[in-house]
Order: sequence, then C-alpha cells, then structure tokens
Amino acid sequence: MKWVYIEDISQYDGQEVEIRGWVYNKRSSGKVRFLLIRDGTGLIQGTIFSQDKDFPLFRVFDELTQESSVVVRGLVRPDERAPGGYELGLKEIEVIQIAKDYPITPKEHSVAFLMEHRHLWLRSQKQHAVLQVRAETVRAIRDFFNDRGFRLMDTPILTPSACEGTTTLFETSYFDQKAYLSQSGQLYNEATAAAFGKVYCFGPTFRAEKSKTRRHLIEFWMVEPEVAFATLQDIIELGQDLIMFILERVLRKCRADLEVLERDTAPLEKISRPFPQVTYDEAVRLLKEKGSPIVYGDDFGAPEETGLSEIFDRPVCVTHFPAKIKAFYMQPDQDRPDLALGVDFLASEGFGEIIGGGQRIHDLDLLEQRIKEFNLPAEAYKWYVDLRRYGTFPHSGFGLGLERTVAWICKLSHIRETIPFPRLLYKIYP
Repeated sequence: MKWVYIEDISQYDGQEVEIRGWVYNKRSSGKVRFLLIRDGTGLIQGTIFSQDKDFPLFRVFDELTQESSVVVRGLVRPDERAPGGYELGLKEIEVIQIAKDYPITPKEHSVAFLMEHRHLWLRSQKQHAVLQVRAETVRAIRDFFNDRGFRLMDTPILTPSACEGTTTLFETSYFDQKAYLSQSGQLYNEATAAAFGKVYCFGPTFRAEKSKTRRHLIEFWMVEPEVAFATLQDIIELGQDLIMFILERVLRKCRADLEVLERDTAPLEKISRPFPQVTYDEAVRLLKEKGSPIVYGDDFGAPEETGLSEIFDRPVCVTHFPAKIKAFYMQPDQDRPDLALGVDFLASEGFGEIIGGGQRIHDLDLLEQRIKEFNLPAEAYKWYVDLRRYGTFPHSGFGLGLERTVAWICKLSHIRETIPFPRLLYKIYP
C-alpha cells in the first residue's frame, strides 16, 4: 500500500493508501468514529463504521489522544463535507505512540504559555497557516530575483563592522578580535554588485534593539538586492515589482491558509501599481494634519508609520529623509544635500515599514568624510572604501523584512507568529 501525503490525496480517489501523521482531533457518533489526521501537508478525516460496539478498530480509536502518532491505511473516497473534499475509509490504525497530557488543549491559553510551548504551538492550524504563507513568500522572493537574472550572494553572519549603527550590535569574540552579528548584508552586497552587476542576499540579521513592540524581532530574515548603476527611482520600481509579485503569488497559492486565518484579502487584491510616493517633508505635513506631534527632523516610529499607511489603500513610498537620521552611506540629494536619497515602503492597513533602502554614496571623498562624521573605525571600513577607489559607480539597493511582510499579508497583530522560533527582548527559549 502506497504512502502518500494528504495534500496529494485527490490523485488517489478510489485507491487504498497509507498516511503517516498525528491525531488532530476525534469524535464519535453512534456507530461511526471520525478521526482527523494531519501529516504536515494537510488534514484528512478518517472514518470507521461498524455495527459491533467491540469492533477492534473502535478499541484502538478509543486509546488515541491528541497528537498521538499513527500510520493509517484505508480507501480514499470523495466527501464534500470532509476537509479537503476527501475522506479515508479506515481499515487499519497502527499506533506509533500515544501522546499523554498534550499541554495545548482547545481551551484558551495565554500568549506567554503558548510562547513557552512554541515548539508545540507550531502544530496548531492557524500557526501552521502563517508559516505556510511565510514559506510561499520565501519561494516567491527567490523566484522573483532568480528569474530577473540576479545572483544570490551569501554574505557573512560574523562581521568586523556595523552597517546600521553601532548601538544595536551583538558583540562576540572572534579569537583575538571583536566581531559582530550581521545587521545587514548590504555592505558586502555592494562589493558583489561590482563583480556581478545585480545581486541579492537572503538570510538572518540581528539587531540588539531594546524594543518591545509588535513589529520588532531581535533576529529576523531580510532579502537585500543591490544593483550597480541603479538610481533611487530604479530601486523604487524594483521594490514595487517585488511586492506585487509576492502578493500575486501568495493570494494564488495560499488562499486556503488565508481563509484559516480569517484574513479579508480584498484590501490586498485591490493593490496595484504605481504606489504613491511622498517626500519626508510631505509626510510630516500629512501627519500633522492628522494631529501627530511629530517635529521636523524626527525619524518615524510606529505611530508615524501607522498614521501614514492608514492614509493610502496601498503601500506608500516615503523618500528624501533628513540625512542626519539616515545611515552614513546614503547618497545626498544633489539639490538639497541635507536630504538623503533613501526610501521607506510603508505597507497598507497600518502595518508600517516593510522595505528600507536607497542610493549609496559613490564619491570616495564624501564616503571617507561620512565615516569620520559617524565616528566609525576607518580600518574596519578600509575594504568598503576600496569600492569607491577602484572603479566607483552609482548603485542602489534595499532590504525587505520577511517577517513584517508576512505579518502584513496575514494581518497579524504581532510579528512573533511569523517565524517558527521568535527571538524577542530577553526571550530566547525555546
């Protein structure tokens, strides 16, 4: 008898198959027993029917508990009422293990309890759906860049220097030197872009931010493209294309998962290009009109990002931030050097920033000046400065936060559910 996965069950209509998985739920109704089984790819209902109350399969059924591991065998048949439209007429149940006292029951549990049992909470239907969306988002991102001729370049996790600022670095020992967990692969991407033209990296990044908000993780995943000779506007176009590609893919492939999450997809389906663009100056004016206490020159926090994204029915691109609140490598505007050629993409429905990026400084003297102004160690950035010394070129890129994007698509109230094992402020278990 062939071992099959539940997601492929429609291919085996009328055949006897074997499914290996876990008990999700069970119930009885007179002479019928219903066993809901999951195998990681889906749910299927197995049924047992007998006039004999002492039927051997009934006795096995009665012993089963939530999350017991089993191998079941039976006949696949269509049933519109069953999950997935098919059920299994059970003929055999092989018990691998009876799970005793599974801690996550159908009753209400606190978030703290569920996070303490994150290794088990992943099995619940809604958590499973979120991570299905995450997996499809990852596939979409890779397909987008690979199909456009970008080269994947893996960048170091251990680095000798900072990218986003020295106050949010995790420091560690690297033999007889100091090293830091990567905040971004961008600086290394700028080197590989000089070799390959258009590149991207995709991996974990780390920020030692003492932020305890629904939008912050200590460890998160980011995709970062970098394009040689691209301008700010070029990279804005690329970001719009990427977001649209992700949305179209997830809405097509993860419809059932979004239904499990009770996500109203209408706002996402209405999104189209072009995205509105506003300058920082215009954004401050819009926020003040809404009653925000923001002062010109302040960076945007969660309230400002939420306020702006609520104005538009699609992501909005905010550009030309004050240079003093942006990273040292940001190219200044030619007409207004006090402004940086940067962009933040703020997701709609109040979800805030999902992309940050812009055009990089390509002038050698200006970059060296900025490194001094930011009190950065010149020796650690010597290799980075070399990129301007040997064949400098205008270039641009951005970083898209995977978890924030998934939180927006799934409309989650907290980012912690978008990654299998979240790292939060002061929380590293499990």
